[in-house]
Amino acid sequence: MNIDTLFNSFRKKKIAVVGDIMLDKYIFGHVSRISPEYPVPVVDVTHETLRLGGAANVAINVHAMGASTMLLGITGRDDNAEALKRLMHKHGLESPHLFQDPSRPTTCKTRILSQNHHIARVDNESREAIPEAAENFIEEQLREAIDELDGVVLQDYNKGVLTPSLIERIISLASSHEVPVFVDPKLESFFSYRGCTVFKPNLAETASSLGITLKNTDRDIEDACRKLKEVLQCEHLVITRSEKGLTTFNERFTHIPAASLDVADVSGAGDTVIGILSLGVASGLDIETSAQMANLAAGTVCQEVGAVPVNPEKLRKACVSHFNEE
Repeated sequence: MNIDTLFNSFRKKKIAVVGDIMLDKYIFGHVSRISPEYPVPVVDVTHETLRLGGAANVAINVHAMGASTMLLGITGRDDNAEALKRLMHKHGLESPHLFQDPSRPTTCKTRILSQNHHIARVDNESREAIPEAAENFIEEQLREAIDELDGVVLQDYNKGVLTPSLIERIISLASSHEVPVFVDPKLESFFSYRGCTVFKPNLAETASSLGITLKNTDRDIEDACRKLKEVLQCEHLVITRSEKGLTTFNERFTHIPAASLDVADVSGAGDTVIGILSLGVASGLDIETSAQMANLAAGTVCQEVGAVPVNPEKLRKACVSHFNEE
């Protein structure tokens, strides 16, 4: 495999990302005392940053690799929505495919950190299902673009965008145009994604969905994969296993060890995995090779604090090193 040729092919792809869009706010500081009002740490703020999270983080990971990206979801009509749009434009993403609903807030997660350790998180969000008008808007946006798409990513954080009815409509539309669908699920709609191309739950989600205690052993994972695939009728399963890496399953199992890199923060690593997986499969790679590349990409972003998009040059070096050894 020629890594440069592969990376160049990414630039010819267009991926739609549908799901729960978030604004991530990080407040950095240091703790040197306890509040006299209540026994909690006082954080002296040094600086603040805003980043794109959730489905938006998937989109910027795909875009960072040179592919065209179409981001679909919902925001409120508030200051956080405006901040999110400004960040999108800064990263080269367009925003006309976002449905604005003044009755709900733009999802914003505020993380407070001291010496790169998380002190607290404050969530401002709605988890109510989106209205039918929003579902229709998202489906129509996809329908207009479907012939140009090389893949659709469904990124679910249980914030109400990916309702069972919208999931069914999107998978049906994509399947009728032979466009692969890549799913990063959450528990509420877990079994609504029947017929997708790639289904990527994590260990905890897999155990909860099946109602079992799941040990992180290859044998237990393989048993769980067989049960999931029977229900979901998906083409490929990719289960992320934290420190044990990834397992892929189609007609055979492949266990991929975690990338051995220094881990500063795992925030957003799952977004990176599904984004790179979608590009790999859309570019003609088999699921095992795509998963290896996605695993390497996750390893590079985990070296940074907070959710950040993959750095193409770092990933290229990791891929050259990894695949040349095999």
